[in-house]
Amino acid sequence: MTTPADKTPGHQARPRLVVIVAGTLAGIAVGLAGVYGITAMRGNAADPACQGTIDVARRIAPLVHGEIAALNVATQPRQLPRLAFQDAGATPKTLADWGGRTILLNLWATWCVPCRKEMPALDALQQQLGGPNFEVVAINIDTRDPQKPMQWLREIGINGLKYYSDASAKVFQELKVAGKAVGLPTTVLIDGNGCDIAYLAGPAEWASKDAVALVKAAIK
Repeated sequence: MTTPADKTPGHQARPRLVVIVAGTLAGIAVGLAGVYGITAMRGNAADPACQGTIDVARRIAPLVHGEIAALNVATQPRQLPRLAFQDAGATPKTLADWGGRTILLNLWATWCVPCRKEMPALDALQQQLGGPNFEVVAINIDTRDPQKPMQWLREIGINGLKYYSDASAKVFQELKVAGKAVGLPTTVLIDGNGCDIAYLAGPAEWASKDAVALVKAAIK
């Protein structure tokens, strides 16, 4: 039986409240989509400051074969996000700290088996070509024990690479929005203006003749 209490203003207001809340949540969702959409467009927008990068990309394109056949060379002049992370001493870093230098930025984690397998090759590439014009910047994105990845690197004898990390994994998310990251490992070749030259989803033999020749051509 329906009582008068069931028809009080409070009971009538409940459906309206549901509609209002649903509308508010939908508005928030649209707003967030707009923000991420704008971020994605900015990440994919042509940047005049990166125009010279396309010349570099064209120069290395014929060298994309063999051990690095899966490398995707840039076809549009696009600048990457600033990408904030930190070094082994917890000093904040961004891509701007490598201004004027070509870098091979690699995202990895200890739970990623392909990442672990390619780390010695990245270390060897750094020892061979690292210097004032080039650096392999390997960023660990383990989100739990910060000592575990550093200990693992010591155990396998990684001596050429400096340690960089981003426990929030925000670097991965920003590269994902920019269309440069799908999973781990992710590697991006970046010029001195922070512009994307090429990227590779998955592991590669970075110390191979194919990779070394390509990186040398990019630095040049």
